[in-house]
Parts: sequence; C-alpha cells; structure tokens
Amino acid sequence: MPNDRRNWNQRLPEFLIEAETLLAKSEECLSHLQLINNDKDAIDCMLSTLLKLSNKANALALEAVSEFSMHIHGLLSHAQNMELHDQALEALKDCFTLMAWQLELVDHTTGQLGLDSSEQTSLIEAFAFQVGQSPGEALAASRPLALVSYPQKQA
Repeated sequence: MPNDRRNWNQRLPEFLIEAETLLAKSEECLSHLQLINNDKDAIDCMLSTLLKLSNKANALALEAVSEFSMHIHGLLSHAQNMELHDQALEALKDCFTLMAWQLELVDHTTGQLGLDSSEQTSLIEAFAFQVGQSPGEALAASRPLALVSYPQKQA
C-alpha cells in the first residue's frame, strides 16, 4: 500500500521517535513480566502500547509494522489470562527485537520496508505456539480492533 504523501515526510521522523518510545515501554513491561510473572498492569501496558503503535503505523500506511503489532496484540490479549512462561516471554522479546530492527529499516523516502514477511510470520507462529494459539487466531483477534486511517480520523 503506498503511503499517504500529504506531509508524510514530515510525519515519519516524529512517528519513528514515538514508535521507539512505545517499543521501549513495551520492552520495559516485558522485563517487568520476567521478574513478576503475569503482572496484569505490565500486560495491560504492553497491550496499550502495541495498539498505539499499530494505529500510528497504520496512519502512515506502514502496514508491516501495523499488522505485526496487531498480531502480537491479538495473541497477548488472549494469553493474558494464562501463565506467560519463560519461553512465551522469550518469543515475545524476539518479536519486539524484530520490530525495533524494522523501524530502523523503514525507508525515509518511500516509507517502504524492503523485507519479506517470513521472519514476522515465524516469530508470530513461535509466540502463538508458546501461548497455545494458532497464528490464525491472532489475526481473527485483531480484526475487531479495526484501525482507523489518518484521513478517516479527520473526517
């Protein structure tokens, strides 16, 4: 999907700074979960930051980041009532690591991420497996949280 070119070049740097902040907050919550297992506040914090990140990425038509965030959000929201064991937290950490790397690789001119989605897919599958779900469940879980694009918000 091509990016909305209206002020896009001016909005991208601001988005990247905010995205890095949101991702760092999610990683902090993850570290907290590694110390205090299944802390509801830490999980809620991650869910909130993932949703914000997804919506902001969607507003700039950065589909890869937006969809990856929503997949993680969907899996985490359904897994929050179960024990998030060390392997699940490690799989979640791997997802955050890839997302941080992808944010660094967004082309500042085109907004495209010149990567295939295979690594995202394998990390989503690994996290889904660790929380006892299928990747299809994550996709289905993310659909009710319909993303509103930037132009629709202003209408």
